[in-house]
Amino acid sequence: MNKIKKFSCLYALLMATTAQAGMDDDPLLYKVSIDQLEKRYSSNHSDPLILEADAWIGKDINKLWLKADAEKVDGELEELELQVLYRRAVDAYWDFTVGWKHNSKPRPKSDWLALGFTGLAPYWFEVDAAVYIADDGQTNLNLNLEYEWMLTQQWVLSPEAEINLYSKDDDATEIGAGLSSSQLGLRLKYEIYRELAPYIGINWNQKFGGTADHARSTGETSSDTQFVIGLSAWF
Repeated sequence: MNKIKKFSCLYALLMATTAQAGMDDDPLLYKVSIDQLEKRYSSNHSDPLILEADAWIGKDINKLWLKADAEKVDGELEELELQVLYRRAVDAYWDFTVGWKHNSKPRPKSDWLALGFTGLAPYWFEVDAAVYIADDGQTNLNLNLEYEWMLTQQWVLSPEAEINLYSKDDDATEIGAGLSSSQLGLRLKYEIYRELAPYIGINWNQKFGGTADHARSTGETSSDTQFVIGLSAWF
């Protein structure tokens, strides 16, 4: 187990356990969420199957989070990312996050120290901002923004945006330094129940700089439009 994995996992578990032990009047809660389970129909005909899910257990102030992101194309697992995180509330609307991220796909495998903040910005924008630091010094800044607009009691329109920046080139994973990629999405959900919502939507993906150069050198395009159909749920 490398240094990043040791530090972040032990820190998350110890902090969560210690904090919860001193808050006996605060009930222990948990939640499992499938944010996106969807098929994306791409203009470049890759048509990936996507899973973004997380689970947490804890109390009002301290929580232990598990996150999983996966992508499968033509029956083959192309991307797999797992995270173990400790989150502590620092404000009524904001949490501080520290933990460990492991990428087993694409190769080579990599481990990252995760630091960040999650919460609600003004006008109720959901923000998830994180810095990931790898053993070799590579740094990734990831920013996610999402908003839910209640059209009716059951219909929800959800725009979202994601950007990635990297500190240096990485030929092994075909990543260029600087602004690497962005994704804009728009999903229309129908909440059968609050806990279950099928949806349709669209994604616009764009690669930049060295990342776009890597894509073009292998015959791929630097931009892509995807129509999506999927399901979100929580328990």
